[in-house]
Amino acid sequence: MREIVFDTETTGLNPDHIDPAQCDRIVEVGCIELFNYLPTGREFQMYINPGRPVSEATVRITGITNDTLRGKPSFEQVVDKLMDFFGDAQIVAHNAEFDRGFLNAELARLGRPTLPKERFVDTLVLAREHRPGSPASLDAVCKRFDISIKDRVLHGALLDAQLLAMAYLELRGGRERKFEFANSGAGSGRAAHVIYAPRLPRPAPLPSRVHPEEEAAHAAFVGGLGENAVWKTYS
Repeated sequence: MREIVFDTETTGLNPDHIDPAQCDRIVEVGCIELFNYLPTGREFQMYINPGRPVSEATVRITGITNDTLRGKPSFEQVVDKLMDFFGDAQIVAHNAEFDRGFLNAELARLGRPTLPKERFVDTLVLAREHRPGSPASLDAVCKRFDISIKDRVLHGALLDAQLLAMAYLELRGGRERKFEFANSGAGSGRAAHVIYAPRLPRPAPLPSRVHPEEEAAHAAFVGGLGENAVWKTYS
């Protein structure tokens, strides 16, 4: 089963402002390809020139500035590569409606078909189902599963997608599922059958390692326990 873990960074929070010039836009996309919940090693990351300034909050959270995006391609210039990477795979995102909303706003501006909600797996929902009432941000989920975020000073679409891929595996079964696919045939999606060689009987029993003195001492001890001693049942 092929899936794509997807994350975006944006100029702000509103992709559908009444004034088109004020609509927030995508400035970075990051994707991780999964097969049977495990990363394949294929990744996709691009910075995108939004055609408008980034917010102070974006700079503070991501480190992405207007200078970072100067000369970068527009969404129209990268959309075909992004859609090709998606293919027909299901898309995994944390708070998926946020990322889907921005992606669909960009697609709609280009007159392209938008992506339905059913195409997305929302790990925010999975995290809340996994532990109701607990914090369910990506940072909180990483902390829940001991996924290290200590070296992450700034958010980035590809880095967050990498963290989410690890968290998603845990939410789908974690170590047990990792073991299952580690023992599966390449690309088969099925756990392999382990066949053990039959054990042949020894040609002669091994000699006892109990010394005669130890055996006599044990028999004397058991004899003093009375007729109903449990030891006598197994002697």
